[in-house]
Amino acid sequence: MFFPIGDTPNPKNFTPWMTWTLMAANILIYILITVPLSFQGIDRADPLLQEYLRAIVPHLPSGISLRQVLDQISAYDLFTFVHGYKPGAPELSDLFFSMFLHGGLLHLAGNMLFLWIYGDNVEHVLGRIWFLVSYLATGAVATWFFSFFAGSSMIPLVGASGAISGVLGVYFLLFPRNRIKVFVALIPFYVDVFLLPARLVLGFFIIIDNLLPLLIGPQSSVAYGAHIGGFLGGLAIALAGERFSWHWPWQDRALRPEKDGLQREARPRFTGESNLSAIRSAMTRNHLSDAIEILAQMDRSEVAGLTPDECVVLSRWLDDTGHPVAASRILKQCVSTHRNSDRLADAYLSLGLMRLRQGQPTAAYQYLLAALELNPSPETSRQAHEALSRINIYRSGRG
Repeated sequence: MFFPIGDTPNPKNFTPWMTWTLMAANILIYILITVPLSFQGIDRADPLLQEYLRAIVPHLPSGISLRQVLDQISAYDLFTFVHGYKPGAPELSDLFFSMFLHGGLLHLAGNMLFLWIYGDNVEHVLGRIWFLVSYLATGAVATWFFSFFAGSSMIPLVGASGAISGVLGVYFLLFPRNRIKVFVALIPFYVDVFLLPARLVLGFFIIIDNLLPLLIGPQSSVAYGAHIGGFLGGLAIALAGERFSWHWPWQDRALRPEKDGLQREARPRFTGESNLSAIRSAMTRNHLSDAIEILAQMDRSEVAGLTPDECVVLSRWLDDTGHPVAASRILKQCVSTHRNSDRLADAYLSLGLMRLRQGQPTAAYQYLLAALELNPSPETSRQAHEALSRINIYRSGRG
């Protein structure tokens, strides 16, 4: 048996209020609705019971009698039948309310543990409101993905695991170098705690715990399809966020990323030479404003012609003059274009320092470690280690 119990690093001086609010909502609904209704009997003459039985009896394992089913049904089963999401009778209110219902204490505890571990980092990057929007949106995507496999089933889907899988999808893309504190127990022979790479743990969750059972496993009460759908939804949100450096495009006042690059109204000032030659000339003369203006007229193919060192200088100028989206994008395009270059350490360092200045230490941590893995110069290594020392992480490989 093994399961995660924590992660590192985490944001400093940040209280994940939205994560805690979602946890509180799930727990309160369980205490106020699930627990009392679970101990409440049913009226066997209730027409709703007949409808419920018609929905579940065809899916019961062989050997289970109707009497056994009736003996186990509680008022909460009928409540979830009404308010859980049924693919065969979809309702918008059920789509969202079902995310806060759980089938039992272990179901609730497992979901809240995952939300507590992974939610704070993701909330810190997305912000409280957008974290909530993303949580609900990936929960909806997870439910619809599940419905694709469930067809016209009337068996209700309940639980927060689809939405939480969306949080995991965001975490998987944004925090590849984070470590997950995992409790391992082979009682009575072995008990220990390890720090494992985040992507290893989350990859195990999505592939071994969900994808393989969905493809080859027998019918189960676990909504594997919802977990996979939510995870894919989270990946999509993270990819879109990284595309715009977690800023709305219009927040960068002068340079707005368009599909062809950094675009603004072109001025016919720099003529007679290519944009690439013109920007290099401006950089040589240390003419910051001219370089930025030329960059705004360059498309992606021209930007790709810049060397990593040139990208680093331009990104610093852009960041210093209030264009964080453009600064981040030019560095990321540089990293993508020059994957095999031995000069990328400074680009990753610049990304890390930029994220640290923006108050995103967990994002900075990923880039700073990448810089140290790329044979950096002594000065780059010193700056990366100095920045890492300001990030609160576990220092050893064991927890």
